[in-house]
Order: sequence, then structure tokens, then C-alpha cells
Amino acid sequence: MDYILSLLVFFPAVAGLFGFLIQRDAMRSYAITIAIIELIFSLALWANFDASNPFMQFTEHASIVPAFGINYLLGVDGISLFLIVLTTFMSLVGIISINPNTKDLKELLIALLFLEMTMVGVFVALDAILFYVFWELSLVPMLYIIGVWGAENRIYAAIKFFLYTFAGSLIMLVGMLVMAYFYFQATGVWTFSLLDWHMLQLPFDYQLWLFVAFFLGFAIKVPMFPFHTWLPYAHGQAPTVGSVILAAILLKMGTYGFVRYSLPLFPDASVYFLTPIAILSIIMIIYTAMVAFAQKDIKQLVAYSSISHMGVVVIGTFALNPEGITGSIFLMISHGIVSGALFLLVGVIYERRHTKKIAEFGGLASVMPRFALIFGIMMMASMGLPLTIGFVGEFLSLLGIYKVSELFAILSGTAVVVGVVYMLYAYKNAFFGEVTNEKNRGLKDLNGREYTTLIPLTLLVVFLGIYPKPILEPVDNSVKAMVSLMHQKALTEEAREVIPEIKSEEVK
Repeated sequence: MDYILSLLVFFPAVAGLFGFLIQRDAMRSYAITIAIIELIFSLALWANFDASNPFMQFTEHASIVPAFGINYLLGVDGISLFLIVLTTFMSLVGIISINPNTKDLKELLIALLFLEMTMVGVFVALDAILFYVFWELSLVPMLYIIGVWGAENRIYAAIKFFLYTFAGSLIMLVGMLVMAYFYFQATGVWTFSLLDWHMLQLPFDYQLWLFVAFFLGFAIKVPMFPFHTWLPYAHGQAPTVGSVILAAILLKMGTYGFVRYSLPLFPDASVYFLTPIAILSIIMIIYTAMVAFAQKDIKQLVAYSSISHMGVVVIGTFALNPEGITGSIFLMISHGIVSGALFLLVGVIYERRHTKKIAEFGGLASVMPRFALIFGIMMMASMGLPLTIGFVGEFLSLLGIYKVSELFAILSGTAVVVGVVYMLYAYKNAFFGEVTNEKNRGLKDLNGREYTTLIPLTLLVVFLGIYPKPILEPVDNSVKAMVSLMHQKALTEEAREVIPEIKSEEVK
């Protein structure tokens, strides 16, 4: 286990390079095998993870540019552990879901293996430059996936995706360089280690400017309102597997950045910007939910629904208390599973009818009953129905923001109501009633490949909705340790009042 993190990061990329030597007919089996091994590595990481230890584990260190403090520094705690497991699991699901008849299948699978490397790298990197390298590299395979295997407007969608996220990343890089310079001014040592930066207490004015620099990079990736306009295009034009990976993992990189960088590095600025960010999140939740209700395309409906739920993640994060932050991290995981499943389900019906218009369907429950059942379960989880995975994270996130502002919690909760309305309306039109379109009468229900991807997701939605403790306990321990650090670093009395004091005995 000494080099388990390096193995997790580089194994899929090295396997992808060897993939160029594999015959096309064998490439799908090869990629699935590699994804299964990668998932086993992540499960071994989880099995050996000490849930009672809230700090970084399995750390690896090697100097890259010693003169400027740039290091190969990896580590994992309760906050990042399950995002790594989610990444390896959803990557496997995405690879299995691809139709074997897809054009240029070999190249698509190699791109996905390289993408998996970059996503895992983001979640384990503890050096800011290393984090930034993985963050930027993730754009390349996704740009390729959308631009080559997407729909008719794929080039526009791919370029818009790249430009938005790349621009935000450059501003974040400037913030990282300035942060390293401030550390050098204070200590005489250059470093980009996040663990070293945690020890630095910045003046309030500097915190404000640096918070904004990091915020723009992360907010565009989430994407928060008003930076969200690239995502519906990307989802609408991306192939099914691209939408699955984008919704399940890539968006979580932005909210993970808030938790890993923005909150512990800039606690006073986080409190200062709490209200504006909460207002943006509420607009994001309600506005995109209403836009989702107006959609005639079922994939666009799921895309806007995804943005709305990410708003709940953000507002839970900036509740700045253990309940809200733990809830937001659990909601990242549940959103990854549920939104990924919904995009898979949309891909199932698109493969059969080559249309995503809701008006083209109707009565599907009588033609494809198993498909309708799983779609219904995922829809209920998306709405936050109790005893499903979606309820746990939403409840804790709203509970966290309720402790800050009752009004914010009430306004955020309206998204749940709007979500119920548009989801039930779309489900009624697509699945209930008589089959009015003759093209739908002969549709086949789920096949073996589709069962293989959807049944594990359905079981997770129910199991973790009933028993979320295996995830919540390690996450909560690391979150409490982080909140305690924020309270200790806070300069202003207002920040200390908002950020709760966590005593050492409360962190198991």
C-alpha cells in the first residue's frame, strides 16, 4: 500500500498507452479489465483506510523542482477517499455502457482511460501545481470525446467547454502563484504544498483577492450561475459516456476545490462571501430547475436538473459547518451516481429511437417496464425521496445552511418542490398513458449490457439511502478537522462566530 495512490493515478494511463497495441476487436474487453482492476485498487484503498484518522493518509512525496518547492505530493483523507472510489466506479460503468458498434471505439476507450488518470490525480494531489496539471489535463480527453463522438453541434460545444474552463483555470493559477509568493515572504521558503499553506494566516485583504481567484476557477467548473451556460451545450452534444463522466465526476472537481482549497486557506474570506455565494446558489437552484421544467428534450432536462442539484452542493459547502460540508460531500457522491444513471437511461432510449424529444414518447412503461422502473427509482432519488441516496445529502446540506440562515434554507428547499414537479411531469408524459407513437410499440427492454451498468447503480441508490454510515463517518471526521483548522485560522470575530469551534475529542 506504500504506492497505492501512484498506482491509482498512473495505471489507467499506462494501460491506455498499451491499448494502442491492442487489436480493435479486443479493445473493449481490455478496457473493461483495466477499469475493473482500477476499481479494485480504489476498494483496497478504502479497505485499508483508517476511518478514525481525519488527516492525510498514504502520503507520497518526491521533489520535482526543489528550488521553487514544487513536489510530487499525494495523499487522501475522508473528503477525497469516496470521490476516488466514485471516479473508478463510474469510469467502469461508463466504459461498459458504450455500444460495441460505436465508431472508432478503440480511440474512445483510450481517451477514457487517460481521463480517468487526470480525475483521480485531481483528488489525490496535495501540491497545487500538480493539482493544476491534472486539472488542466482533464480538459484534453473530454474535449476530444465531445468533439469526435458528439452530436451535430459537437465542435461548438467542445470549444465552449474548453474555453470556459481553461479561462477560469488560468485565473486560479495566478492565485496559486501569489499564494506561494506570500508563503515565501512569510517564511523564506518556496512551496506549493497545500499542507504547508494550511499553516499560513493571510491578512484579510489578501484573503479576499485570492479567494476570488480560486473561486472563479472552481465556480466555472461546477458550474455556478452565471457561468453555467457551457454545461447544457456540453451535455446536449456529448455522447452518453461523455455526459455520464461529466456529470458524475468532472463537475465534482469544482466543489471539491471549494472544500480542499477555498475554505481552509481563506476562512475569513469564506465568511465574508457567504451571503453572495448563498444568493448565487439559490438563484442557480431555482432558476435552472424552472428552465429544466421548460425543456422539451429529456437530456437537456436532466442537464439543467444536474445544475440545480449542484447548487445545493455549493450552498451546503458554504454553510461552513460540519453538517453542511459533510452533506455537500455526500451529495457530490449521490449526485454522481444518480445523474450518471439518468444520463445512461437517456442514452438507452436514444439508442433505440434516435430522438430525445419527450413528445416522441408516451406509454413507455407498458413497452419497457424494467426500463421504466429503474428510471422511476432514479427520478425519485433525484427528487430527494427519503430512503434513497439523494435524501441524505440534501437533508444535511439544507440543515447546515439552516443553522446559518432560515431564509436561505427555505428558499433552497423550494428547489426540491420544483424538482418534484418537472420530474413527475416528464415521467408522466414519457412513460404513462397510451402508446401514441407507433415507433415505440416494438421497442426492446433493457439488454444485458444495460442491466450490467444500471443494476449496481440502483442497488447503491437504495442501500446508501438506507445506510449511509460507511461514507458519512470518515467524511465527517475529516470535515470536523478541517472546520477546526478554519476556526483556529480565523482572524475576525465574525468568522469565529460563523465557523463553529470543534474540540479535539469531537473528531474521532
